[in-house]
Amino acid sequence: MSEGVRRRRPQGADIYADGVHYRIWAPERQQVEVRIQPSNGDGVRSLLLTKDDGGYHDGVDLQGRAGDRYQYVVDGEGPFPDPASRSQPEGVHDASMVVDPSTYAWKDVGWKCPPLRDLVLYEIHVGAFTSEGTFSAAIEKLPHLRDLGINALQIMPVADFPGERNWGYDGVSLFAPARCYGTPDDLRALVDAAHAEGIAVVLDVVYNHLGADGNYLGVYSRFYFKDEVHTPWGAALNYDGHQHPAVREYFLSNVAYWLDEFHFDGLRLDATHAILDASSRHLLAEIAAAAHERGAFVIAEDERNLSAVITPEGHGMDAVYADDFCHSIQVALGDRSYQEDFTGSAAELADELWHGWHYRGQLSKHLGAPRGSISEHLPPEKFAFCISNHDQVGNRAFGERLHQIATPEAYRAASALLLLAPATPMMFMGQEWGASTPFQYFTHHNDELGRLVTEGRRKEFARFPEFRDPESARRIPDPQSHDTFLRSKLNWAETTQSPHQELLNLHRECLRLRAQEPALRPVSRSGWEAMDLGAVALRYCGPNGEWLVLAHLAPTALAVTLPAADWQCFFSTNETRFGGSGAAGFDPAAGRVAFSQPELLVLHTTS
Repeated sequence: MSEGVRRRRPQGADIYADGVHYRIWAPERQQVEVRIQPSNGDGVRSLLLTKDDGGYHDGVDLQGRAGDRYQYVVDGEGPFPDPASRSQPEGVHDASMVVDPSTYAWKDVGWKCPPLRDLVLYEIHVGAFTSEGTFSAAIEKLPHLRDLGINALQIMPVADFPGERNWGYDGVSLFAPARCYGTPDDLRALVDAAHAEGIAVVLDVVYNHLGADGNYLGVYSRFYFKDEVHTPWGAALNYDGHQHPAVREYFLSNVAYWLDEFHFDGLRLDATHAILDASSRHLLAEIAAAAHERGAFVIAEDERNLSAVITPEGHGMDAVYADDFCHSIQVALGDRSYQEDFTGSAAELADELWHGWHYRGQLSKHLGAPRGSISEHLPPEKFAFCISNHDQVGNRAFGERLHQIATPEAYRAASALLLLAPATPMMFMGQEWGASTPFQYFTHHNDELGRLVTEGRRKEFARFPEFRDPESARRIPDPQSHDTFLRSKLNWAETTQSPHQELLNLHRECLRLRAQEPALRPVSRSGWEAMDLGAVALRYCGPNGEWLVLAHLAPTALAVTLPAADWQCFFSTNETRFGGSGAAGFDPAAGRVAFSQPELLVLHTTS
């Protein structure tokens, strides 16, 4: 990589013409030494770093090269891994490795990410996506995603974590792709291959906490955390307290790192409501600016329903996960988890389809406080909708998927409604064919932490009546068990088997229609409306005529009075090609709809 185009990271091991430059922030430490195991097999050598006025220690190993292993000794303690390491080949507790990112030969010259309004997101966990569970194996499944109509692959966090399996939210080596999935170049190859298939790639990153095992930031400085301020995962990161500029710089350099060195098209930020920052310019706004400078976008996971998160004058995020729609769908399909705050009614769903979220200042019974802000001034693409994701599946005791709770008719209707809604849709791996495999919570911590995780998981579900009995609680899958992880891997053979294949056909048809009809991807609040006609109704007006999407999710019969037009049935989710009985609720002769079961109808008129 030429000196002119590469930006030096504030911390880490970087290769220059004169050798490997090492730099680490340790303002309270007097002496930092690098112990280097050369890649050529020579004996270990040491390099004493020089401390500057900003608390950074740096130096150059004139004999250094890619492949060298290294660790830091801090005031005689250690050795410790580098918290800005690009690779941890033997795990997060062991030596870091010098990586030269310039040796990968990118093939995606000329690649251009589709605009946000056109994106269809597909969330995967690399370890469970294929039987091999690697970056390289995921490449083999990209044609499936392309043919399905997916154009944005969203990867759950890959920052390295302790053990060989994890959801990724316990990451501690934020710059090192998890070694159990492959090398940094394997991850680059996955992004490169996705771009060749016309698929953008989004990386899930966690800037609200680090995992409990293998987090060595505190070894170098106590200023990384604010012990007096807590999040659900422990002490808050220090984004606005004493010595905070270097902390912010560390995390902002991670944003640049993934976008610059791996060509990711966007980032998904985990739990942004837990990124606590009272600075005049919030860290989220700085992240958004860094991403936009590179032509990338940022999607926030934020439970507050605040429009300020996604407005230019606010934090500037490009979109936010709007889970109210997901919760209403789950309640409508028989899941009682969210019935305290949601009814699942057609009126509620229509409200969410129009506004982006249901709670816009109303009292949440679950929170015991008002939640949300107004949102109808924002374009629909800024709201990311789903009916399943890793949390909604994996946070159930047994990791059941939505289709395993709902009737096939209701699940087909809900799936089509998601894909034909004006918001940005996201799917979770396997939902398009109704995967029989669960997605369960799995970890691989040390024995003591693992025991606490297992006990905590069972205690978490003890509040539910069905798990109060100790014997019932013991049936909850143990996160530490390897079998729990193996059960969560997709079975790709199902994609060619009935009834999975028929459900897959439905998803392909919906995404084909979404891609072909620009009216179904509105850029503003004009040209479409969401209505409660007893069934949920979406009416789109476009250059190819009008489209009416009617979704009835309840098992009861329902007659619907249609808006006056010469409607023709484009498809019903209950057609036999989609796995249904073939009985449709639309009577073309009478021009009326009478639902006898859950169903979604797509009607079209050119008159």
